[in-house]
Amino acid sequence: MTLDYIVELVKKLIDVLLVWLVLYYILKSLRKNVKMILLFKGILFIVVLKVISDWLDLVTITSLIDYAIMWGPLALIIIFQPEIRNVLEQIGRSQLLGRHKTLTVDEREKMVYEITQALDYLKKSRIGALIVIERDVSLNEYIEKSKKLYADISSELLISIFFPNNPLHDGGVIIQGDKITSAGAVFPTSDNIKISKRLGTRHRAALGIAEESDCISIIASEETGRLSLAIGGELHYNLTTDEVKLMLLEELRPKKAIIEEETEEVDSEEDNQ
Repeated sequence: MTLDYIVELVKKLIDVLLVWLVLYYILKSLRKNVKMILLFKGILFIVVLKVISDWLDLVTITSLIDYAIMWGPLALIIIFQPEIRNVLEQIGRSQLLGRHKTLTVDEREKMVYEITQALDYLKKSRIGALIVIERDVSLNEYIEKSKKLYADISSELLISIFFPNNPLHDGGVIIQGDKITSAGAVFPTSDNIKISKRLGTRHRAALGIAEESDCISIIASEETGRLSLAIGGELHYNLTTDEVKLMLLEELRPKKAIIEEETEEVDSEEDNQ
């Protein structure tokens, strides 16, 4: 095995890795973005139509499709410029080393306890709230534009932030690790057409930031007192406090622990067989 062969092999591996990363982010965007799904369906339709027209030798349709293929990429860049920008911004915000602090079991349970205690009070008192927990994708862009706190998480502090007439009441709280980093944060609202029109700006903002990042958004409705979670671009509506607690504990588990548990389950199944 020569040095040239090793260098060439490394180049091929890097090439495959880069293609895989591009496909990963494209598929990730497709899963969360309604417009991107429609775009994918449109491209698939054109490809199928191209195959059929070539097979049946349809001259006019073939010419039109060729023009569409020739100028289509430029048109797509112009039309979907906001979506492309969001994907690039998300890549830029990704933290290669993951969450800035991996919580211990006790820290994670204390954090979830304080949040759910606050949510229970907010729910009963019909006080609106939006709490966003950062994970691997950085939310520093929104922290910079909000009121920085960097305080220990406590139910009393969360309740006081969202208490009516508080200047920070209408914004969102951002949590990093086991600290409340900022309050009064403003997030982009989701334009997902599947969202019920009865849901207000707070729910749309929670879903919007969950579509742009891998954060966990928790919403307490001011009108109904219902609790909801937005995770991975999906809104889980009308949850009990216990359901919120269980979902938070599960979602905040370190990735290493999840992988180890899945490996143990696979090994257990193989032993049983």
